[in-house]
Amino acid sequence: MMDFEDQAVLITGAGRGLGFSYARYIGQLGATVLIHDIGADSDGNGDSPEVAKTAARRLQEEGLDARAIIGDIGSRAGCHRLIAQALRIAGKLDALIHNAGWVAYESIETIEEASFDRMMTIAAKAPLWLSQAAWPTMKAADYGRIVMTTSCRALYPQYVHRGLASYSAAKSAVIGIMNVLAVEGREDNIIVNAISPVAKTRMWGIEGEPDELHPSTVAPGVAFLASSACSEGGWILRAANGQFHATKAMEAEGVDYPRNLQAIQASTAHEVAKNWPLIATHDVEPRS
Repeated sequence: MMDFEDQAVLITGAGRGLGFSYARYIGQLGATVLIHDIGADSDGNGDSPEVAKTAARRLQEEGLDARAIIGDIGSRAGCHRLIAQALRIAGKLDALIHNAGWVAYESIETIEEASFDRMMTIAAKAPLWLSQAAWPTMKAADYGRIVMTTSCRALYPQYVHRGLASYSAAKSAVIGIMNVLAVEGREDNIIVNAISPVAKTRMWGIEGEPDELHPSTVAPGVAFLASSACSEGGWILRAANGQFHATKAMEAEGVDYPRNLQAIQASTAHEVAKNWPLIATHDVEPRS
């Protein structure tokens, strides 16, 4: 049986929705869960420390070891302060789950630099800075688990929504960060992965328990990624409706990158155009 006894897990955006489901599930497995949530509205605006405090109280009433933790993650300094606070509260940090975020729709003609930067700050920069701050204590312990959040809205063209260029850019950036940190952490047993969850929450305009796509059905996958049972990094775990699929981009066998891609040879733009049906094979699975 998987257990988190004597482990401390920090979860951002854990006051409601998916993050709260993660906290409850991992708390039920024995962890001390540190619930972070700035209490913003569904558009990412405003703040209310009562959101995290209320969530912690709810879990405490269920007999779980949950603590509210308050702090801004909108800057590198804020992320470092939050990790320092987590260490003061729990004395250790075994796992970090970055769930905080929101969806904001802006067409290409209306995207503002400030809104783009804000999306990148919370969805992409925050997991990087939080990981950076947690790294020394995890490295010293020769143990750590980090779970970032991406989205199939960014990864798969058929699931793209209009108006989500900023959101998709940030969620794509997460994959690059995760891939590098998975390699950097391997020798110190710091395992870094990403979750791509689907659930009906406030981002869907749903308040309360949804009729389907429940957040609780995603939680087991996140708990696995945040546990000692997970020993390999660099994966994207797609999770929806109680089903899970792990994926990652893999190069074809025999490729000598970048000199030999084992691909179609062309020396002119005309040849590229002529061979496009072969070049753009639209492989669903990696060539291997």
